[in-house]
Amino acid sequence: MEGQEEVLCSASAYTKKYYLNPVYSGLPVRVKDELQAMCVIFTEKIGGILLLYFDKEGNLRIMTNAEEDDLMYDEIGSGLMVHQMQVEKRELFEQMEEYYKAFRG
Repeated sequence: MEGQEEVLCSASAYTKKYYLNPVYSGLPVRVKDELQAMCVIFTEKIGGILLLYFDKEGNLRIMTNAEEDDLMYDEIGSGLMVHQMQVEKRELFEQMEEYYKAFRG
């Protein structure tokens, strides 16, 4: 696994679906619920697609994007909400990075 990116979870406003990488199905229910709520709320408010993934160094990253013709996607709100998540969920993100580095990295 070393040196590869790995998706943790994602949500899409287009398909109205949430995805959790099956590799992480063993996480505590509280953590899985928190990740799902965070992703779904983001896509409901902002639109587009939200992706949480571990980069090659094991850092948890957030990526958002939207379809080219999506006029409802809030690009400014996206940046603000990502920053808000990084601040409010800092402890969760740090724990996820520790988990990844211990068990997946």
